[in-house]
Amino acid sequence: MELGAMATTSEGNAKSIAISVKFAGKSIRVTAPCDSTVKDLKSLLQPLTNVLPRGQKLIFKGKVLADEMTLAASEINNGAKVMLMASQGLYQGDGPILLEARTRPRERSTPNAKNLVDEKKRVSVDKSRFERWKATGVIALSDCNLKAIPDEVWSCEASARVIDLSNNSIKHVPSQVSCLSSTQKLLLNVNEISDASISWDSLAFLKRLTVLSLSHNLLTTLPSALGSLTSLKQLHVTNNKLTSIPDEIRFLTQLEVLKVSKNRISIVPSTVGECSSLTEVDLSSNLLSELPETLGCLHNLKALHINHNGLRSLPTTLFKMCIHLSTLDLHHTEITIDLLRQYEGWEAFDERRRSKHQKQLDFRVMSQAEFDEGADKH
Repeated sequence: MELGAMATTSEGNAKSIAISVKFAGKSIRVTAPCDSTVKDLKSLLQPLTNVLPRGQKLIFKGKVLADEMTLAASEINNGAKVMLMASQGLYQGDGPILLEARTRPRERSTPNAKNLVDEKKRVSVDKSRFERWKATGVIALSDCNLKAIPDEVWSCEASARVIDLSNNSIKHVPSQVSCLSSTQKLLLNVNEISDASISWDSLAFLKRLTVLSLSHNLLTTLPSALGSLTSLKQLHVTNNKLTSIPDEIRFLTQLEVLKVSKNRISIVPSTVGECSSLTEVDLSSNLLSELPETLGCLHNLKALHINHNGLRSLPTTLFKMCIHLSTLDLHHTEITIDLLRQYEGWEAFDERRRSKHQKQLDFRVMSQAEFDEGADKH
């Protein structure tokens, strides 16, 4: 298996060499100038393997290659074969790119074939159950092996406040969802919902919606219509295939919790800085190499999770402006403790962190526990 393409060099540039890197049962073909360093080669391999440079060990002719050495000095010539070994955990996104694609785990039981019936009939809502839904406003249909949303749900109309359809095999969220005008919480986790199968324009009619949870689905994009859900306080879209966050997130000024971990997001829009109510942001396990400076505008931010990304730096005003920030998860990034200490406001943040975790620190042997949320010392 080959990833990447042969690079071309213009006349006068350093001569490029082709290198075959063996990793996880496949051969990755890359090209680089012969005066490149081993560290440069690791940077080239990062997007092709999802392994962070500091988690890569390159071996050539039985020797581990040192970062500061050039390829020429390491005797790596055109056509050389190099082996890559990855340290466990030091990766971006959802893990190293392996030979075989991993399937999404299902979190529901599978009934016997003889018990399979049409899902709408199986939950054929008897009168008492339907009346209970209307009386309480809570529609609980998780783990019911549904392949579609039962018509009885739409019949509840403005009575429904909380709808839980998680852990099913629902593929379609039709336009009828707009009739649920009083819904405050809509939970659709662990289904089979794709971009084309959800009516976002109809969801935009749910003006009272405060919690929308679509984690563990098949979404690749979040449309601009998301910005119409102006009452939203929590948005959960982890474990999808999202590549971006729409600029229209700026309109979600009441949003307090944003969880988009375990996707394929490479850029966070600067407009996220206008979500002034955000207190918790989880961007972990994506493909981020940088964060927008506007994150420093989130003055109410308390927790930021950015582990398992290719980040090398933080927004310069993060510690200075986010004066309530006390939780910062940097595990498995390229950010070091030495870099953190250079940021203005670091000392105040570190004091807040220590204060929050004082009970845990009291049980530790070391009296002066150092920052341990994932930043290396070097």
